[in-house]
Amino acid sequence: MSGIIAIILAILVMLLGLAGSVLPILPGLPIIFGAYLGYGFFTGWAAYGWLTMVIVGVLVALSLVLDQLASIVGAKKFGAGKAGMIGSFIGAIVGLIFFNIPGLILGTFLGAALFELIFANRGKLAAFKAGIGALLGFLASSLFKFMLGVILILFFVFKVIAG
Repeated sequence: MSGIIAIILAILVMLLGLAGSVLPILPGLPIIFGAYLGYGFFTGWAAYGWLTMVIVGVLVALSLVLDQLASIVGAKKFGAGKAGMIGSFIGAIVGLIFFNIPGLILGTFLGAALFELIFANRGKLAAFKAGIGALLGFLASSLFKFMLGVILILFFVFKVIAG
């Protein structure tokens, strides 16, 4: 595989991963990590080696843990229970499928609020607060993953092109 084609392919996969940092149906940062692995494998690890892979791997693994914690903390801080967290996830997926990014955001909120209201028998105010918490946790987590994804892509470009 030509060096230029390998770089272009790796960057395209990384951009897909960057989209996955905000879309819950794609494992964004693991996709970026996979692009690092693929590029390294096909180029004989010419641009970076095992230390870079360990650092990127640890950052991706930590981001997965922090992603879960942000959603849980956000939802719990505003009073959501298991029903709200499940509803938030389902609402995000359904919203994304039918209404794209606005649906993802609104679905996260509505899913948590409705599941708290219907399945947890919470009052309207408590359900609303749970929806807000789930939404804030999702937004904080998405922002963190997106920023880390941009940093990983820029680092890759720097290592491969400038390195």
